[in-house]
Amino acid sequence: MINRRSFITGIKGLKLTNKEIKYLKKYKPWGIILFSRNLKNIKQIQNLTSHIKKIFKDQNYPIMIDQEGGKVNRLKNLLSFETLTSDYFGQLFKKDKKKFNIIYNLFIDKTSYFLTLLGININTVPVLDLRYKNSSDIIGNRSFSNNPNIVSSIGDICIEGYKKNSIATVIKHMPGHGLAKCDSHFFTPRVNKSYKYLNKHDFKSFKLKNSLFAMTAHVIFSKIDPKNVTTHSKKMINIIRNQIKFKNILISDDLSMKSLKYSLKENTLKSFSAGCNLVLHCNGNLKEMYIVAKNSPKINSFIIKKTSQFYKILS
Repeated sequence: MINRRSFITGIKGLKLTNKEIKYLKKYKPWGIILFSRNLKNIKQIQNLTSHIKKIFKDQNYPIMIDQEGGKVNRLKNLLSFETLTSDYFGQLFKKDKKKFNIIYNLFIDKTSYFLTLLGININTVPVLDLRYKNSSDIIGNRSFSNNPNIVSSIGDICIEGYKKNSIATVIKHMPGHGLAKCDSHFFTPRVNKSYKYLNKHDFKSFKLKNSLFAMTAHVIFSKIDPKNVTTHSKKMINIIRNQIKFKNILISDDLSMKSLKYSLKENTLKSFSAGCNLVLHCNGNLKEMYIVAKNSPKINSFIIKKTSQFYKILS
């Protein structure tokens, strides 16, 4: 584990190419993230994850997926969870907690079963962003509620449910994407609310979460740091660490998103400089993957310690 570098990479297709194998062996990313383009059927996915783990000689090697349910349903070939949105669960939580507990835990257990079967050990859930009217639909029904207390409560149930099933979680998009008026995949959102407001609302749902991983938001909070998205902001990451009190591994959102306005090299370096522990690059473009790898340091003692805690969840 010691020689791995501080980045997570996507790959292009249903199996590793010779060029990707060479790349993985040379640069040793901390983990790999899979998308629908990598996922066809059970046997193919098992072959892919087994091959990845064989390359690193590590049965616990971190393999990640966005399997939220609803519109972010990477395993749509295997699981028809499109109607099971976070909004659905948030409404159910308000109406009938007993029914919520039964259905939501079944949902987590079934998702966990499939992830384990497929060799995947990290799910990038829960989405702890609040839902706001007149904001970008990129969050929308991926949010449990506009009430931070409800979002926080369901978030705790989600984290513990997956942990019980030996799957680690990534809370996102820290410290809140809900107020963004545009989609950070294409534009740079700017939120103008005061720290006082954010601390009582958007930041609140992320506080004191027992998740080993969190993902940043490519969002500018202009009353706190008018120049930098959270991923590149020492001020914002200081709030994440000291006010929200997240003490585990902080991962950047995808460095290939258009909300980041610098070169890929600069976007990588700025993320580390601001305080991200790992950077994420998703699109599987090998040329870009080399840039991220070459500018990512080897994992430090903090990441090694927290990764060991992650391995304990799996055992």
